[in-house]
Amino acid sequence: MTIQRTVLDNGIVVISIENSAADIIASRIFFRVGSQCEPLEKMGLSHLLSAVATKGTEQLSSIEIAERVESVGAYLSADAANDYFVLSLKTVSTDWPEMLQLAAEILRSPSFPESEVELEKQLTIQGIRSQKEQPFTVAYEQLRRVIYPNHPYGTSILGTEATASSLNRTDLEWYHQTHFHPNNMVISIAGRLTAEEAVEQVERVFGDWQPKEILPTQPQLSSLTANPCQVKTPQETQQSIVMLGYHGSSVQEKDYAILKLLSTYLGNGLSSRLFVELREKRGLAYDVSAFYPTRQLASMFAVYIGTAPENTETAFDGLRTEVERLGNTKLGSEELQTAKNKLLGQYALGKQTNAQLAQVYGWYETLGLGIEFDL
Repeated sequence: MTIQRTVLDNGIVVISIENSAADIIASRIFFRVGSQCEPLEKMGLSHLLSAVATKGTEQLSSIEIAERVESVGAYLSADAANDYFVLSLKTVSTDWPEMLQLAAEILRSPSFPESEVELEKQLTIQGIRSQKEQPFTVAYEQLRRVIYPNHPYGTSILGTEATASSLNRTDLEWYHQTHFHPNNMVISIAGRLTAEEAVEQVERVFGDWQPKEILPTQPQLSSLTANPCQVKTPQETQQSIVMLGYHGSSVQEKDYAILKLLSTYLGNGLSSRLFVELREKRGLAYDVSAFYPTRQLASMFAVYIGTAPENTETAFDGLRTEVERLGNTKLGSEELQTAKNKLLGQYALGKQTNAQLAQVYGWYETLGLGIEFDL
C-alpha cells in the first residue's frame, strides 16, 4: 500500500492510497467546515446542507442523480460533523471517473430545491423531538451545554427546533458560497489506481475551480474555565443515565494520545475498569463506558452509566471514584500494555477497507494532523 499527498495549484489536497486488493475505489471529499463554524442562531445548517446536497444541481434533478448512481451500483452520500463536511463515494474502478464528475457537480453547483429543503427541515425537527425521548441523548446534550456554553459544540449537529425551523435556502447558499472552495477541500482516494492517476482525475473535474479567501468563523474555546455543577432532568424511564464530563484536549495537543489511552483503559469494552468494577463486581450498570471524542478544538473526557433509578447516587459515586483513581493511582505496566494493545488493535481494524482508509487519512488531513499522524 502506497500513500501520497499532493497539493494542486488551487489548494486542493489530494491523498492517494494505492491499494489493489479489490477492484473498488472509495473517495472521501472533505471540506474544513462543520457545525463549529455555524452562527449560534443558525445551528443545524451543516446538517441541513448535507441532507440536501445530493438532491439537485443546476443541471440535474434529485431523481437524475439517483439514477446515475444506481445505474452503476455505486454509493454516494453526504454527511456533516462538528469539524467537517464530507461527501462519500464508492464504486468499481471503471466507473470512478464518471462518479467523480458527478460528485464535482454536486459540490460545485448544488441547487438546494425549495421542496427538498422544507422536507429535510421537517425530518430534522422530527429527529430533534425524537432525541428528547432518549435518556442517553438528553444526558449527553445537557453535558455538552454545560461544557461548551455559547459555542456550537454545545448543541446537537441537528440544531434546535427553533434554529432548524428558521433555516432557508438563502442560508444554505450563503454557507456554501462562504466555505465550499477548493482551498478548503481535501479529497482522499483509496483503491486500484496510482497517485498520478488519482491526481489527473481530480485535476480534470476540479482543476478549474478558483480558490477564494477562507475567513475564520468559529467561536474560540480559549475562554473555557472549570465550573463544577450538576444538572438533572426528571424523566419517566426505567433507568437513570449518569454522565460525568471534564474539559479535554484537542487533537493537536500532546495530551490527546494520553487521554485516548486512559479512555480505553477506563471504559472501552467488557474488560475495562468501569465494566469490571461497576457492572461485574457491583451490579450497578446496565451499560457503562467512557468516551473522548476526537475534536479539532477542545474536546471532553466523559464517563457514563445506565443504572436502576434507585441506584443513581451510588452509581454516580462509583463513576467519580473511578475517575479520581486515575489521578491518584498509577496504572500498572500490565494494565497500560493491555490498554495500548486494545487501542492499537482497534485502529488497525478501522483501516481494513478502501472506504475506511479513505476516511481515516482524509480525516487526519482535514483536522490538520497530516498523513504522518498514522504512519
